[in-house]
Amino acid sequence: MSHLAPSARSRAPSSPGLPQQARRPHLPTATSATIPSVVWLLAALATLWFALLLVAPWLPLPLSAGIYTLGSYICHQRPERSFWLEGSQLPVCARCLGVYAGAVVGSGVAPFMSRVLRPRLAILLAVLPALVSLLVEWAGLARPSNSVRAATGVIGGAVIAAVVLATLNYQRCARPRPIAPKRP
Repeated sequence: MSHLAPSARSRAPSSPGLPQQARRPHLPTATSATIPSVVWLLAALATLWFALLLVAPWLPLPLSAGIYTLGSYICHQRPERSFWLEGSQLPVCARCLGVYAGAVVGSGVAPFMSRVLRPRLAILLAVLPALVSLLVEWAGLARPSNSVRAATGVIGGAVIAAVVLATLNYQRCARPRPIAPKRP
């Protein structure tokens, strides 16, 4: 096989003496080519949803009612835990609004991230402030303000969105494992 040109060698179907890379050339797949497009699409959708949450009180009634209804499925919408703009309660509570704001930030950062070494640990650490805030409130030790709730949501939402979107391509999530050769 050594007398073949490099291009002919790379097209050889099965050559026991050649490494895997030489036998099968790497061709970009549809998945690897579309992942950046999907990430940017999800970033745009996160931004649109966040913007709709902020302007919902001033939208025409059918659209506004639809956003508030969607908000009721994903959030408790308690008035004392929600932000109000010009006398109108937003469709989600402060923490949920923070999560969506963080998702906008995280989805904008994700395409520029390198490999995420420990995605589960990053997500766990990111939701820890929200969990501590919740436990402090449930224990009756303090009542966090809506700004604190929103800030803990931003941290969690940003990290979760960034990690999830950055790891859509598995090679950016963890070091690829070598494939062991088959034994005869």
